[in-house]
Order: sequence, then structure tokens, then C-alpha cells
Amino acid sequence: MAKPYFDKVTILGVGLLGASFALALRKKKLCREIVGYGRKENNLKKAKRLKIIDSYNLDAKKACSDSDLVVFSIPVGKFIDTAVKIKGSLKKGALVTDVGSVKGRLVRDMESLMPRGINFVGSHPIAGSNKNGIGAANAELFSGAQCIVTPTKKTDIKALKKITALWKNLGAETVNLNADEHDRVYAAVSHLPHIIAYALVNAVSDIDSSYIKFAGQGFKDSTRIASSSPEIWRDISLMNKKNILKSIKVFKRNLETLGRHIQKSNSTALEKEFKKAKALKEDV
Repeated sequence: MAKPYFDKVTILGVGLLGASFALALRKKKLCREIVGYGRKENNLKKAKRLKIIDSYNLDAKKACSDSDLVVFSIPVGKFIDTAVKIKGSLKKGALVTDVGSVKGRLVRDMESLMPRGINFVGSHPIAGSNKNGIGAANAELFSGAQCIVTPTKKTDIKALKKITALWKNLGAETVNLNADEHDRVYAAVSHLPHIIAYALVNAVSDIDSSYIKFAGQGFKDSTRIASSSPEIWRDISLMNKKNILKSIKVFKRNLETLGRHIQKSNSTALEKEFKKAKALKEDV
């Protein structure tokens, strides 16, 4: 497997994923210089102090100047505006990728915004934490994780091979997936669970907020991801709206089925549903 090397890398958004990406690049010696960009200068100063990045710029366009690789690690709702701002500073031959949880139309829009000679390849590492920020950053975050790469018919083959090799060198197992299919899959297995976790915490609060202090490990495990960034999940929810609403509809149908079995004290049917779920979960 070829080992890609980048002279200068720009990380747009030095949070958990962006900082972990930078640390992984350093550990694997895949670049010479890392520049960070973000809205909060204190966070960027901390990242520099911790040697996650070498320098930073509060101007995205300047941060991307002369970079060989630009990584979008900002909330997906800000991708397009930021891409418009930086495209004039991207040098010919540069690669642009991301770590976003939404693909679909966003991939095609990002691709269309790239100037001639610059390639965007969408990617989504299935790695993360309920903890946010650079304090939780980890050079091994992507090791053993899946990374979904979403090439289109327009994707340059050399660019695709280089991005794929990059993720493999960071320890991830890459899988190619159509961008629209990606959004259908992750609406079900990622976006829906996050929404349910938020809803579950709010539901208990509506019943009686004092009950939460009595919660055991089961509740904590089920709602761990409700500690994720509200800003990130707001954008994901709205940008994958159609698929998420379909998933919510199916979830509600399953919840109502369980409710009917409980209402009728139908122990056989209830146990059957639980056994079905248990068997499926054990196959994961």
C-alpha cells in the first residue's frame, strides 16, 4: 500500500475529529506541516500549545493557501459557505476531503465547487466519542474503525486512491459507498439513535427531571450519545431530513407495536419482539 505524504495540511475545524486526524497524521509521519482553522482562537492556541497543529489562522482562505490536503471537520451545515470562501486559495493539485456524517447532495455540491485541477473526495470515519473538543483527541481514534469513502462518477481515480491510502495508513478500514446510499444507511444506524437518545433524556425530564439522578448504567449507556455536540447534530438532522424522517416513522411503528403488546399484556408477543432484537444485536 502506497504511503501518501503531504507537505502542508489544513484542518478546518480543530475539534475531536480534526485534532485526532492531525495527531494521527503526525504519528504516522504523513505530513510536514499542519495548519488549523476555527472560530475560537483560544481553542486554536491550545491546539498549537499541545502541538496538535503547527500554526493557525482565523481566516479560512488564508489557512488553506498552498495546502496539499484540506480536511473539512466543521459542522456539515457550514461546508458550502466555507468551500466558497476558500476555493480561490486552493492550489492546483490539492486534495479536499471531510469527516462529515452527511454525504448525498453535499458531496455533489462540494465537488462542483472545486476549481479545475482540485479534487474533492468525500469520507466519513465511523469513529468518535460523546466527548467533544481537543481534550478528547486521540491519535488512535481511527485505528480499526471503518471509513466510508463516497466517490462519484466524476471522482478522479488518482485522488480516490490517495484518500483511500491515507485512511488506511491512519488505521481505518475503507469501504466505498454511493453518497445517497450512505445517507440512507446512516440515517438508520447513526442519526436515528442520536435523535432517540436526545428524546429519551428529554422524555425522562418531562416525566420528572429528578428521576435522572437515579439512573443506572443502562440509562447511561443508552443515552451516552446525547452528550454529543448539539450544533453538529442539528446540522446533520436537517441535512439528512428525508431519510431521518423515514427512519423515525419506522421506529415509531416498532415502539407502538411494543406498546400494544404491553397494553394487552401479551407476554408471548412481547417476548418474541425482544428475542428478535436480541438475536439481531448479537450478530452485530
